[in-house]
Amino acid sequence: MAKGNVGAKSGLSKVNKILFIIFCILLVGTVVFVAVSPAKVAEKSGEGGEEGGASQEDVAVIDEFTPGTYGGIEFKTVEDVVNYYVEVFNYNKTLTAPYKENGEAKTFYKLLGDEKLEITSLLVDGKENATINKLVPGIMGGLFSGSPKGLSPSDNRDPQYDTRDDGKIDEKQSHLTADDVLACNVKDNGDGTITITIQPKGAELSFADKDSQGRFFNVLGDITGTVSQISVLSFSQGDANDNIKVLYQGGTGEVTVDTKTKEVTKAFYMMKVHLDITHANVTIIKDKSATMDLEYSNTFPASDDFLKSSKGITRG
Repeated sequence: MAKGNVGAKSGLSKVNKILFIIFCILLVGTVVFVAVSPAKVAEKSGEGGEEGGASQEDVAVIDEFTPGTYGGIEFKTVEDVVNYYVEVFNYNKTLTAPYKENGEAKTFYKLLGDEKLEITSLLVDGKENATINKLVPGIMGGLFSGSPKGLSPSDNRDPQYDTRDDGKIDEKQSHLTADDVLACNVKDNGDGTITITIQPKGAELSFADKDSQGRFFNVLGDITGTVSQISVLSFSQGDANDNIKVLYQGGTGEVTVDTKTKEVTKAFYMMKVHLDITHANVTIIKDKSATMDLEYSNTFPASDDFLKSSKGITRG
């Protein structure tokens, strides 16, 4: 039983180290390439590092909530929307289904999703290099392999292992509150389903279930603690806590619900993260500043191809 649990936790449990291994590779590559081919480097300002920093203004990127009746359900306030979302989340995490994992019978969440992680921007000293950017997907694909998970936040496909912080945080229950939400809305799809879209408030260095982002997304947690374990990365001034700033902001989740059964028919979560790294040393590269923009997404239901290719899982 424990062996299956270890296999199921192979995604975000390792993602921080993967990110900074990628960062080290790209930082060295970008600096070297810039040195030999400066003509191909584009300056960017106001997007992070010492050129301006990430925007601290937390603004809504979705339509505002309009009170009304959607799919036969009355929503008067944002709190009504959040309470319904929590109710739906909790119910769907009671639903299981039979699967086979590499031929062995298993019971997982009925609704499983995939996970994808993408670096959307890398700037070194405020500069971007198109050639290095083309290498990012290949490097990422070689180091990060997503695994099936339950509705976000979730750390597993198996309900009995869907916990964090050594079992102290139960991911089978949503702890999202109206105070965590920056914006939300509801859409009646006219087919017996409604779609709830939620944008949680921004947070810095988010931890599971500890803040607005951690109660909605699969957040990265203690990045600085992980970075301190990477021997090739150091800092010319201070330590990881002084030189790594992480901002979660602008991400949203969209969940479609059958109002008669309260089952989620599909969902998509997109978490956005901005990292500012200063005074970084990687091997011979000294005292560099960089920014990384990340997008981490979960799509439900996961495709049969994803289930099979990621963990050898088939439905039924």
